[in-house]
Amino acid sequence: MPYSLIDIGIVRRNAHKSLPNRVVGTVRAVLKEIQDDREQEHELAVSVWAETCPEMSEQDIEMALLLKAADIVGRVKTNLERSDRIPPPSPS
Repeated sequence: MPYSLIDIGIVRRNAHKSLPNRVVGTVRAVLKEIQDDREQEHELAVSVWAETCPEMSEQDIEMALLLKAADIVGRVKTNLERSDRIPPPSPS
Protein backbone atom coordinates (compact mmCIF):
# COMPACT_ATOMS: atom_id res chain seq x y z
CA MET A 1 0.00 0.00 0.00
CA PRO A 2 1.59 3.23 -1.02
CA TYR A 3 1.89 6.06 1.44
CA SER A 4 2.57 9.62 0.37
CA LEU A 5 3.42 12.71 2.36
CA ILE A 6 0.76 15.29 1.51
CA ASP A 7 1.40 17.99 4.12
CA ILE A 8 4.10 18.98 6.58
CA GLY A 9 4.39 22.04 8.77
CA ILE A 10 5.76 23.32 12.05
CA VAL A 11 3.17 23.39 14.81
CA ARG A 12 5.40 24.89 17.49
CA ARG A 13 9.04 25.60 18.15
CA ASN A 14 11.07 27.15 20.93
CA ALA A 15 14.56 27.33 22.32
CA HIS A 16 15.68 24.33 24.34
CA LYS A 17 15.40 24.97 28.08
CA SER A 18 18.98 24.08 28.94
CA LEU A 19 20.98 23.72 25.71
CA PRO A 20 21.77 27.17 24.33
CA ASN A 21 22.24 26.31 20.64
CA ARG A 22 19.29 23.98 20.20
CA VAL A 23 15.72 24.52 19.06
CA VAL A 24 13.00 21.96 19.72
CA GLY A 25 9.63 21.71 18.11
CA THR A 26 6.72 19.68 16.87
CA VAL A 27 6.05 19.13 13.19
CA ARG A 28 2.68 17.96 11.87
CA ALA A 29 2.90 15.56 8.95
CA VAL A 30 -0.01 14.05 7.04
CA LEU A 31 0.39 10.77 5.18
CA LYS A 32 -2.12 9.54 2.63
CA GLU A 33 -2.61 5.79 2.35
CA ILE A 34 -4.29 4.15 -0.61
CA GLN A 35 -5.72 0.70 0.09
CA ASP A 36 -8.20 -1.12 -2.12
CA ASP A 37 -9.06 2.11 -3.99
CA ARG A 38 -9.81 3.88 -0.70
CA GLU A 39 -7.84 6.81 0.62
CA GLN A 40 -7.13 7.39 4.28
CA GLU A 41 -5.14 10.17 5.90
CA HIS A 42 -2.92 9.70 8.92
CA GLU A 43 -1.82 12.74 10.91
CA LEU A 44 1.47 12.46 12.77
CA ALA A 45 2.99 14.78 15.39
CA VAL A 46 6.77 14.49 15.16
CA SER A 47 9.01 15.87 17.91
CA VAL A 48 12.25 17.25 16.46
CA TRP A 49 15.27 19.30 17.44
CA ALA A 50 18.01 21.12 15.56
CA GLU A 51 21.36 22.61 16.45
CA THR A 52 21.52 26.31 15.64
CA CYS A 53 24.11 29.03 15.37
CA PRO A 54 23.79 32.83 15.44
CA GLU A 55 24.26 33.05 11.66
CA MET A 56 21.10 31.02 10.98
CA SER A 57 17.99 32.88 9.89
CA GLU A 58 14.50 31.97 11.10
CA GLN A 59 13.93 30.26 7.74
CA ASP A 60 17.13 28.23 8.16
CA ILE A 61 15.98 27.03 11.58
CA GLU A 62 12.52 26.11 10.28
CA MET A 63 14.07 24.26 7.34
CA ALA A 64 16.35 22.31 9.71
CA LEU A 65 13.34 21.22 11.78
CA LEU A 66 11.35 20.28 8.68
CA LEU A 67 14.25 18.27 7.25
CA LYS A 68 14.62 16.33 10.51
CA ALA A 69 10.88 15.60 10.51
CA ALA A 70 10.91 14.59 6.83
CA ASP A 71 13.71 12.13 7.55
CA ILE A 72 11.73 10.59 10.43
CA VAL A 73 8.54 10.42 8.35
CA GLY A 74 10.51 8.77 5.53
CA ARG A 75 11.65 6.04 7.90
CA VAL A 76 8.09 5.57 9.19
CA LYS A 77 6.82 5.24 5.60
CA THR A 78 9.48 2.65 4.82
CA ASN A 79 8.55 0.58 7.88
CA LEU A 80 4.83 0.83 7.11
CA GLU A 81 5.33 -0.25 3.52
CA ARG A 82 7.58 -3.12 4.64
CA SER A 83 5.02 -4.31 7.20
CA ASP A 84 2.23 -4.13 4.59
CA ARG A 85 4.10 -6.70 2.48
CA ILE A 86 4.15 -9.27 5.30
CA PRO A 87 1.29 -11.72 4.75
CA PRO A 88 -1.16 -12.12 7.62
CA PRO A 89 -0.78 -15.28 9.70
CA SER A 90 -2.85 -18.20 8.55
CA PRO A 91 -5.63 -19.38 10.86
CA SER A 92 -4.69 -22.35 13.03
